[in-house]
Amino acid sequence: QVQVVESGGGSVQAGGSLRLSCASSIRTYPYYCLAWFRQAPGKEREGVANINTSGGSTYYVDSVKARFTISQNNAKNTLYLQMNSLKPEDTAMYYCAAHRGYCASVMRSPDFDDWGQGTQVTVSS
Repeated sequence: QVQVVESGGGSVQAGGSLRLSCASSIRTYPYYCLAWFRQAPGKEREGVANINTSGGSTYYVDSVKARFTISQNNAKNTLYLQMNSLKPEDTAMYYCAAHRGYCASVMRSPDFDDWGQGTQVTVSS
């Protein structure tokens, strides 16, 4: 089982930026998919972006393309989500998640085995 711990959430005005971090316990297994999900009150959990630990290919949900960037620092076992040009509709609890194997372009919560506790992002207009 992989342990993941998010940090970096907070409150920001529309148009601002935040960077989320996720420390993971991934070790030597070569192929993991790491992802960021978010869930706003009253809404379903939504996959935001994912990245293959081997090769670094990424996928993004359309609503965050060109604004968010997912990246990884393998030496530090850390996943990042750089969020720019934030909008009030980005307000949500953001979760880091992981599963063995390659990422799919469609991010479905049941595919992920390991989840963090979440970090809150609030964007005010």
